[in-house]
Amino acid sequence: MIQLLFLVLFVEGAITFLLLIKIGPLRELVIKSLDQMKMGKGPATVKTIAGTMAVILFSNLMSIVKIQNKGAKLGTMSPMDQVLWRTHLLEASLMGVVLFLGFVIDRMHHYMRKLVNLRGNVGSSKEELEQLQKERTELKEKEEKASKEIKQLQEKLSSMSERLKKAETESKEKEKKVETAETHVTALQKQSAELLLEYDRLLEDNQKLQSQILGTTKS
Repeated sequence: MIQLLFLVLFVEGAITFLLLIKIGPLRELVIKSLDQMKMGKGPATVKTIAGTMAVILFSNLMSIVKIQNKGAKLGTMSPMDQVLWRTHLLEASLMGVVLFLGFVIDRMHHYMRKLVNLRGNVGSSKEELEQLQKERTELKEKEEKASKEIKQLQEKLSSMSERLKKAETESKEKEKKVETAETHVTALQKQSAELLLEYDRLLEDNQKLQSQILGTTKS
């Protein structure tokens, strides 16, 4: 029993050492082995072994207490009781250390797994940050390009507005010229009508004179 406890204690010490100090790929190998142990029926088996060891530890402690009480009553312990007391004490000490190292290994594995996950999350977060920075740069470039296009459109719109104002001014001037020309044409038409009336009156007077002249000639 004691030899087995020393063997378990040596194995747990080696695992603790490998978890504390990184030696090549050994730490990852130990972590993967512990991961496999915690899968399936592994946790239940480990808990059963730990519970059995705790019961044996409690039994050894009770035996130690009984032997001490027996020696206290007799005033001394027999050589056999001394051997049993030392054996139980050694077994109890080894089991206590084994259980403690098992708990330490479990906690170290738990926190190392968390650390690995955090590093993975940090790595993915860095990639996401780089991607966001890249997208931000692309958005800035697109924004600058859009700003330049907006400025160009504003310049074109401003030029078109000036041209439109100029065309409106020219159109108004042409409208004024057309109105002036229409007024002039209307005046000419009025003068032409008056001239036609005057011409008709003169023709009528001429005809009257010619009739008078003809009448005078006949008489």
